[in-house]
Amino acid sequence: MKIAVLSRNKNLYSTKRILEAGEQRGHEMLLLDHMKCVLVIEKGRPHIFYNGKEITDVQAVIPRIGASATFYGSAVVRQFEMMKIFTAVESQALVRSRDKLRSLQILSRAGLGIPKTAFASSPKDKDIDSVIDSVGGAPCVVKLLEGTQGIGVILAENYKAATSVVEAFLKLEANMLVQEFIAEAKGADFRAFVVDGQIVGAMKRQAKEGEFRSNLHRGGSATLVTLSAEERATAIKAAKKLGLGIAGVDLLRSNRGPLVMEVNSSPGLEGIEGATGVDIAGKIIEYVERNEFNKPGE
Repeated sequence: MKIAVLSRNKNLYSTKRILEAGEQRGHEMLLLDHMKCVLVIEKGRPHIFYNGKEITDVQAVIPRIGASATFYGSAVVRQFEMMKIFTAVESQALVRSRDKLRSLQILSRAGLGIPKTAFASSPKDKDIDSVIDSVGGAPCVVKLLEGTQGIGVILAENYKAATSVVEAFLKLEANMLVQEFIAEAKGADFRAFVVDGQIVGAMKRQAKEGEFRSNLHRGGSATLVTLSAEERATAIKAAKKLGLGIAGVDLLRSNRGPLVMEVNSSPGLEGIEGATGVDIAGKIIEYVERNEFNKPGE
């Protein structure tokens, strides 16, 4: 089978591992920079050009679309879907997962636990107070909707700091969420890696001393963890509700059970493979193999 990996950087750990895993299983692996794909849309024959040549013989696509390239990247994935080619992450699910507000609304509607979250667009003082109070006051967490890898996530430790941060973001017309701070999580979260409705690996991410963000890009550490039955069920359901065949589901342990913090549609492999020793890239290739003959709808 010829499998295309959509990635802008061939040197990224995750990209290299997926290419290696596919080759080890006898597949022809093709690396495509999605931002260099040219989409041709015409009646009855959608197609894609890359480096001046039409792509004609790809059987499956594994998207590794960064947050900054969501708009065009999802359009490329959608074009492959229109060409009746299986995509490991569907275009609509990719777009849905990148919208933090929409994702939380979907998860909430599905009955899944999430940190109490408020969203507002008015910079008036009374509205800012209402937003902060609605999540239980300070300390609270302020997140930019477009932030990734812990960037744009601020812990406001007191009411004055929370008010200042929210006010500043609103005046800059930056879309942001305010969430309750889960103190009992103690700077740790849990990443469940879901592939085709099954958890193939899980790790605990612990923030470094003096930091509340557990992201590995922010200096957090990763260790193997065994999830509870409730946590496993929550992660699987979260990925399913967002329509993701591949997902990194980030959970917090709270006094009221597991809370879904975020669902990532292009989760990194380095931390999870290092912590678990599991060939996650191989699991992704196996997922593609199982779905070789599945044809996405138009």
